[in-house]
Amino acid sequence: MASTTDTILKNYAYESEAVRGQLAKILNHGALAGTGKLVILPVDQGFEHGPARSFAPNPSAYDPLYHWQLAIDAKLSALAAPLGLLEAGVAEFGTDKIPTILKLNSANSLSDVKDQAVTASPQDAKRLGCAAIGLTIYPGAENSLAMFEEARALIAEARTLGLASVVWSYPRGGALSKEGETALDVIAYGAHIAALLGAHIIKVKPPTEHLWHPEAKKVYEEYKIPRATLKERVQHSMQSAFAGRRLVVFSGGAARGTQELLEEVKQIKDGGGSGSIVGRNAFQRDKDSALKLLAEIQSIYSIHL
Repeated sequence: MASTTDTILKNYAYESEAVRGQLAKILNHGALAGTGKLVILPVDQGFEHGPARSFAPNPSAYDPLYHWQLAIDAKLSALAAPLGLLEAGVAEFGTDKIPTILKLNSANSLSDVKDQAVTASPQDAKRLGCAAIGLTIYPGAENSLAMFEEARALIAEARTLGLASVVWSYPRGGALSKEGETALDVIAYGAHIAALLGAHIIKVKPPTEHLWHPEAKKVYEEYKIPRATLKERVQHSMQSAFAGRRLVVFSGGAARGTQELLEEVKQIKDGGGSGSIVGRNAFQRDKDSALKLLAEIQSIYSIHL
């Protein structure tokens, strides 16, 4: 009988054994190993928002090694971070203790340009023993077409090195309103674009019930696509990622109350989501509280599998 991991990897049969091996490394690591579900710790917020906004609530988090140890102690699926943070800990911890995803591009809050600078390469990821590269695209931004082309090139280079690719698909910029950035039709569209670009794992924000694009709204209403609950909206997001043939994880967003976050995770799990990628909600807490939260999240994903 095929394992859950083997069943998932059949959706990536076009890839080399090396790339599928890296996906298997992530899927078979940590507390959720072999379940087909993922919980990943992302630590790119220092680049995106600045150090104080990211780490002042828990000063231990200014230390890159803190995040390595947290991901390991929590038995997570992977640690995702920019170049410097992974370089700071790889010699001490090694990627045999936690699979890593090198975030190749980043934005910063000192600029209002909706774009990401490429700050590392797939070659860096290979050198550091990473399982995958990660990158962000902004569907809807003025320069989104250039970002898509950049993503295609980075994914292609990573593939030649035997690395998997994770795409953060965050619609923003252009004519999109703030409410539109997380509208169901927009999130589903972003997930589909990432799948079409060749992403193996897709990261999106949990979608709201709102519909942004007028033409899309007509279709959603005509065909009565369910969207009243987050469970239904997650189901549609998964459907938009090649009918669930791609792994889709949902971001945790800004720090908030434990019960609110856990209820959201339950809805993601019930909707068939592949997991969660939880940053500030974890590392802005003291370590004991973070470990407790991450254990609760993983417990939700492991129930009734």
